[in-house]
Amino acid sequence: MLFLLLTLLLTSCTEKSAFKIESFKTTTGWGYTIASKNRILIKQSIIPVINETKSFRTEKDALKIGNLVIDKLNKDLSPTVTKNDLILLKIKF
Repeated sequence: MLFLLLTLLLTSCTEKSAFKIESFKTTTGWGYTIASKNRILIKQSIIPVINETKSFRTEKDALKIGNLVIDKLNKDLSPTVTKNDLILLKIKF
């Protein structure tokens, strides 16, 4: 009984993200999708908040921003990306 209680306690305390990120190739670079329960919630093929329509230069850059968005969603924050976020994560645009 104690073992069962400890097991339940440990599994309930382990935080698992309900979101899954995947990168994809665009004609001019990279983008990302964020899905939950096998349903795409966000498909971002261009760098947000800049004045140009450009994809991310590298897959790594796309995933950096995608992971930032997931962090915001997990904290019940708006998934909006700011220009400051791009600068802090050293995303070239």
